[in-house]
Amino acid sequence: MTTNEIIQIVLFFGIGIALTPILGRFMFKVYTGEKTWLHPVLQPVEKLVYWATGIDPAEEMTWLRYLWAVVLMTTVGFASLMAILMTQKWLPFNPAGQDNLSWHLAFNTAWSFTCNADWQSYSGEAVMSYFSQTIGLSVHQFISGAAGLAILVAVGRALKRASVKTIGNFWVDLTRGTIYIVIPLSILWAIPLAWQGVPQAWQNYATAKLVEPYTTSVPKLDDKGNAITKSVPKTDDKGQAVKDDKGQPVMVDQPVMVDQKVDEQIIPVGPVASFESCKQLFTNGGGWFGVNSAHPLENPTPLANFLELLAIIIVPMAQVFMFGLLVGNVKHAWCIFAVMLGLYVASFGVAWWAEVQPNPVTDNIVPHMEGKEQREGVMNSVLWGISATAIDNGSVNSMHDSWMPLAGLMPMWNILVGEIEFGGIGCGMYCMLFHILITVFIAGLMIGRTPEYLGKKLDAWCATWAVIGVLLPNAACLIPTAMSVVMDAGTSSMANQGPHGLSEVLYAFGEAANNNGSAFAGLNANTPWYDVALGVAIIIGRFAPIAAALAIVGRLASKKTVEPSAGTLPTHGWTFGLTLTGVIIIVAALTFFPALCLGPFIEHGLMLAGRTF
Repeated sequence: MTTNEIIQIVLFFGIGIALTPILGRFMFKVYTGEKTWLHPVLQPVEKLVYWATGIDPAEEMTWLRYLWAVVLMTTVGFASLMAILMTQKWLPFNPAGQDNLSWHLAFNTAWSFTCNADWQSYSGEAVMSYFSQTIGLSVHQFISGAAGLAILVAVGRALKRASVKTIGNFWVDLTRGTIYIVIPLSILWAIPLAWQGVPQAWQNYATAKLVEPYTTSVPKLDDKGNAITKSVPKTDDKGQAVKDDKGQPVMVDQPVMVDQKVDEQIIPVGPVASFESCKQLFTNGGGWFGVNSAHPLENPTPLANFLELLAIIIVPMAQVFMFGLLVGNVKHAWCIFAVMLGLYVASFGVAWWAEVQPNPVTDNIVPHMEGKEQREGVMNSVLWGISATAIDNGSVNSMHDSWMPLAGLMPMWNILVGEIEFGGIGCGMYCMLFHILITVFIAGLMIGRTPEYLGKKLDAWCATWAVIGVLLPNAACLIPTAMSVVMDAGTSSMANQGPHGLSEVLYAFGEAANNNGSAFAGLNANTPWYDVALGVAIIIGRFAPIAAALAIVGRLASKKTVEPSAGTLPTHGWTFGLTLTGVIIIVAALTFFPALCLGPFIEHGLMLAGRTF
């Protein structure tokens, strides 16, 4: 641990915490219709949107109608984005001449970006046109983030109300969040990123001459651009010829290889800074380039790295304070904030400790730089990986696949607990609500009283939906993981076997079911099975918690407020905070401990014995 690393960590968490009440109060004012310093400029735009779309800002919705508005917007967005991806070859702003995406990759990508997951089964600069990246993907990075915030606002608003059936207007909440929060913050963050060297251009990809040309082997092509092949005997792992039942060699086709001199490199560019700012601020995480923020053009300098890291945490932290203002209980919000921060810092500490331990497989050499950028180092790589998974961001500046087993366990753990250590935009807070209600129910059972939360008595309806909100995403993770490791369609895509291979698959479905978007790497997910299965997991992970949260608060909004009594459980003290922490850990451990034992835990033991996968 160096002085520079300590300073970075203190600044990172210090600035994030300091901005929490400032940004949280601003967001509260936006959604409650109070005047802010942006209103003189942007309020005419807000009114114009209402006039153009026919939205009545005074009209309110029931929880079910609010839910259907979210589903309608997302479904229309999915269909339009899938159409763009499958026709990008013929659309404008395609200087690299990128081909259309396959149906299954377009299906996966369209649901991923409209559901704020931003999982990528492709390499951006090699597959996507400028039109697809901006008009397609980037638009949904803005909208899906604003939608998440809108749902959280509806949750907080409903918890404050009593004896009513309405919880607000989704279209009004979406409009205000987009105009006053998402777009201005994204512009503000894009400017220093462009200053630091992140491209913001529309010209064709550039070509640079190599300082040291080299020669490599490539497949020989015919006049139509197809690889020329030849039949050769198939060999086994020991290099011996494989024979059929008649004793004849089994022949396979292999491409004819020729030497090719490489003396230039294509430099992909594009409007990256604007894409990057929204990606980081509103927990999208999808990279313009295939290696995401490990790419030197997406993350060019130490200052850019710090700014992008800071962008990951400021809005998710602020949303907790905003929630406290919405429900009229800031002390409760700070208690939740402390629980989230404690889990977040603990996972970072464990991962950082594990990542600096000697590895007998590599002759105990430290630090472990495989899969990491030299200019970032271990600490910045670990802090980014933990932040992006605790906060449902999904971006990476190192490859989690190369982390030590117990270090790689921590990003996976953050995802599997539901990414509620501040979590995604909106969803981090309303998913935490499920654990809060479970905690309140358990406490109520312990003292023999009807459980109460924020002055409302909880019933079986609330308990049922809270359990649904927790268990459905977990099922969407574990069931397809189990199927994938026993099906040829699943195992054929695994680059690693044994516990590490299981970790790759478990991580993939964990991030999909919790809408994270980061990858453990080492798994080729661009196959019909994985594209479709991960896409379905993304849908469940997005809509099940939304439906559960809105169903709960819709019920509570219709109830009368109960005055607190001597038997009411306080939800703002250390007792509640520690109980809530225990519930979160126990629920996740009971659900995922067997799978984690077969993955990173057993891999760690085998690593100490000198084995790797």
